[in-house]
Amino acid sequence: MKAAFLEHANITVADPDKLASLLCSIFSWQVRWRGKAKNNGYTVHVGNESSYLALYKPTSFRAVSGDYQTKANVNHIGIVVQNLDDIEKKVLELNLDTFNHGDYEPGKRFYFMAQEHIEIEVISYE
Repeated sequence: MKAAFLEHANITVADPDKLASLLCSIFSWQVRWRGKAKNNGYTVHVGNESSYLALYKPTSFRAVSGDYQTKANVNHIGIVVQNLDDIEKKVLELNLDTFNHGDYEPGKRFYFMAQEHIEIEVISYE
């Protein structure tokens, strides 16, 4: 039996197009789809051929957690890359700060804020 895998995560963000563009430029991803979504919102699917992030923007935001109108209640999103140094260079060239660099088992990593409330962990197991 084939192991299960994560196909996508749907997160509420302030600006799906801007975040999708940033993630495409850093990780060489592509926009897979964009359009109208739940409750008159707007979504952009960004990723590769096997997995993606659904970046959802509602018509209005709420401070209450647990619904589609709450900005991402996620600690961070982990993305595995082959060359950590190359990706960090791209992040820095976009004038984003990197932080919490770590070199411990099982790999190396750093973090950056991609958008308000959206923290990305970049990991390399090479």
